[in-house]
Amino acid sequence: MSVLAVGISHRSAPVSLLEEVTRGLGDTSGVLDEITTGTVNEAVVLSTCNRVEVYAETDEFHPGVEAITALLSSRSGVPLEELSKHLYVHWNDPAVLHLFQVASGLDSMVVGESQILGQLRRAYAASGGSAGRTLHELFQTALRVGKRVHTETGIDAAGQSLVSVGLEHAVGALGDLTGRAVLVIGAGSMGALAGTTLRRAGVGDVVVANRTAVNAERLAGTLGGRGVGLDALVDELTTADVVVTSTGATGLVVRRDAVAAAVERREGRPLVVLDLALPRDVETTVRTLPGVSLVDLETLQAALSETDAGAGVEAARAVVTEEVGTFLSWQRSSRIAPTVVALRSRADEVVSAELARLTSRLPELDERERGEVEMAVRRVVQTLLHTPTVRVKELTESPVGLSYADALRELFGLDPAAVEAVTKLSVEETATGDGPGSTAVGDGPRSTG
Repeated sequence: MSVLAVGISHRSAPVSLLEEVTRGLGDTSGVLDEITTGTVNEAVVLSTCNRVEVYAETDEFHPGVEAITALLSSRSGVPLEELSKHLYVHWNDPAVLHLFQVASGLDSMVVGESQILGQLRRAYAASGGSAGRTLHELFQTALRVGKRVHTETGIDAAGQSLVSVGLEHAVGALGDLTGRAVLVIGAGSMGALAGTTLRRAGVGDVVVANRTAVNAERLAGTLGGRGVGLDALVDELTTADVVVTSTGATGLVVRRDAVAAAVERREGRPLVVLDLALPRDVETTVRTLPGVSLVDLETLQAALSETDAGAGVEAARAVVTEEVGTFLSWQRSSRIAPTVVALRSRADEVVSAELARLTSRLPELDERERGEVEMAVRRVVQTLLHTPTVRVKELTESPVGLSYADALRELFGLDPAAVEAVTKLSVEETATGDGPGSTAVGDGPRSTG
């Protein structure tokens, strides 16, 4: 039950390479079918515009890594040698830590953004039969951890601070924003956050542009503005004073020629463009146009590190650290549980067989006497098994914890099929929502916070 994570993201690769891998995956269900035909037993694929990550359950590290990287290379068309330079790999405990950080928004380009939690939920739901007991438990816990981080810490302020710092740049270029015309490109959560923040700053007309006009109108309605499609971009760039864009598209949305056409009609009025997207929405050469100020994520992240938003990030990291410890402790215990159950089952079989033999040899024993003998024998066996089973659970916290379970299986000659049967039952319970990874039962990894 070892977890392997292989990925590529905005932190490890150029945007162009990341886009190639993202496009190459296409339908992730086909990827899942290919991955789980060999050394990989379970898999979940998380594919967004900012990252592609494969989480797998495999007993073999190197064959697992080779299978996943070869598949990513063949799907994307990126040579394996080039792709490998930009991949990161996490095995077991670090893989759990990484997933919890991703779910919490700690690994996002815009730290604290909550979209990743929904993307993670959809990736988990799309995994279908390719996610077994191990990944079911892992992803259910990761989703709960992400929700807890956003509920209990101030990490959301990091995203808000990003917009606030961007608006400070706008104020520096334009002066007071009161009454200024605003164009928000993209109707996602970051666009909504930017529009709300701008409204609080007292801006005037707000226009939301989106590839899907219906979504633009929906967000515009909450901001007291109007929605348009992207085909109206040049006209809206002509009248806006501040443009905030965050679409999540894999290609450029605002190109130089569109901005240049708008500049010709602006009669010298300055324009501030805040590009909050990754990959970037705005062609970088627009900053060379007269009167245009372009502020991107790289600039904003540098400024954000100097704000107080770091307190929320530190609190989020503390929650993640606690949750990782809780999950790993529970995971080690759950690995040994089937051995303990099989041992007690084997002991029960031996006792029952001996009692049956005793009854055949001493038929003169009455029911009360047989009951006393059975109780005494079972009490002796339970007493003998109590200490080793308790100790083996305690010893799971040590680095060699699992070897004690192996020793129990060898010393008592436990049938491997019996241990496997208990494990299979746990898998079925998890799949139906009754297992330790579900929220319906309190035996799974839970924090006290």
